Amino acid sequence: MKRLFIVAMVLVLTSSILLGQELKPYTMGAQSSESLEVVREMTSEALVTAGFTILGEYQPAMDETRWVFVVNSNEMIEAVQEIGELTGFAAALRVGLTVAEESVNISYTNPLYLGNAYFQKKFSDVEDKFLIVQDSLKKAMATLGTVKDEPFGAEKGMTPREIGHYHYMFGMEYFEDVVELTEFSSYKVGKSIIESKISKGGDTKLVYAYEIPDHDLKLYGIALSGETGEEHFMPIIDINTPKHTAFLPYEILLMGNTAVMMHGRYRIALAFPDLTMTTFSKIMSTPGDIEDLLRSVTE
Repeated sequence: MKRLFIVAMVLVLTSSILLGQELKPYTMGAQSSESLEVVREMTSEALVTAGFTILGEYQPAMDETRWVFVVNSNEMIEAVQEIGELTGFAAALRVGLTVAEESVNISYTNPLYLGNAYFQKKFSDVEDKFLIVQDSLKKAMATLGTVKDEPFGAEKGMTPREIGHYHYMFGMEYFEDVVELTEFSSYKVGKSIIESKISKGGDTKLVYAYEIPDHDLKLYGIALSGETGEEHFMPIIDINTPKHTAFLPYEILLMGNTAVMMHGRYRIALAFPDLTMTTFSKIMSTPGDIEDLLRSVTE
């Protein structure tokens, strides 16, 4: 009885700490003095050893100083299975490698930040799983060089409640204000059309695809090229240090018979919460441009 009481108290204290903490979009996990090519190999091995599955990898924005791994784990899959629907966007996390002066920075999307954003009020139901994911990422980073474990991506963090209700400013979209790209006759038909069109290439390229077991949910990560793609908008918005390399790739979620994307004004702002209105105005057309690119593989 005494032991159960102690365990209960630990859980209460942990929840209280998490509720009060301020979270940032990314974590600088480690820095390595090795070349980008060597760090890519090391990171791949470390992630798999830590229990992650690598869903895909690519060079974002055709930038030779960057590389992204997209990963998930059993805990992440179980969390999405438990809630379903739009939480399908949480089926993948991203690890970014960025050459910076004499080192390579290894960073990743903060699982607690994205968990609160995508699960919102229901995050408490799966929080234990995301804490395991966070711990696994830290273990992977410990083998890659000088450990940093430093949150970044915003001057001031946000509380879980603020993240769950986030939008950039009055009148702009929230997480649930997704863009409906296409409605298909069925989930099966949707998969067939999307995968057929992506395979044709052009300004969209498949980085990864992951289907949630026992659910009609499939997440696609799409590299965006061409005049309005990643090479256009990343240099405008990713102007601070450390770089937000793990922001990409952009996603399509096939949810039942409907393909949706997070609105650009939400997804970009969530990943770059400190963007000034001046900078945002420089990419005023980007949310629509991304929508056009993603529609091209669904319609």
